[in-house]
Amino acid sequence: MPRERKRLEKLTEIDPRYGNILVGKFINKIMKDGKKSVAQHLMYKTLDNIAEELKKDPVEVFEQAIKNVSPLLQVKSRRIGGATYQIPLEVKGDRKTHYAFIWIRDAARSRKGKSFDKRLAEELIDAYNNVGASIKKKEDTHKMAEANKAFAHFARY
Repeated sequence: MPRERKRLEKLTEIDPRYGNILVGKFINKIMKDGKKSVAQHLMYKTLDNIAEELKKDPVEVFEQAIKNVSPLLQVKSRRIGGATYQIPLEVKGDRKTHYAFIWIRDAARSRKGKSFDKRLAEELIDAYNNVGASIKKKEDTHKMAEANKAFAHFARY
């Protein structure tokens, strides 16, 4: 008999304008202080800016940007025999999109000089083109995992 409880899947609302679950989840990530309508307005302006600039379907650009930023590997600290090792692990399931959302959001917030919707649109376009701060964060994470692959045998699966 398994001792772990089964995880309940949280139902995320589908985005009302585009009917896309990823857009709905990203709206929840950029939301501050529970102000979802503000986050929706910012996301829709962002997607409008992307459509205007690239002349492509903004949802496809958004989804490709998320795929480009999603990490394959991560490192976790594990204490073994008095020493702490950075152990590389594969990123599974929804954690990939979670990290991509967080990295894109933080990179857009760290940009200066424009409104948030324009900064977010620029970051998503950069991620779509495999450049930008969020792609650099992914590459840094992969480099860290690659540098510590000698400790992969400490991983518990």
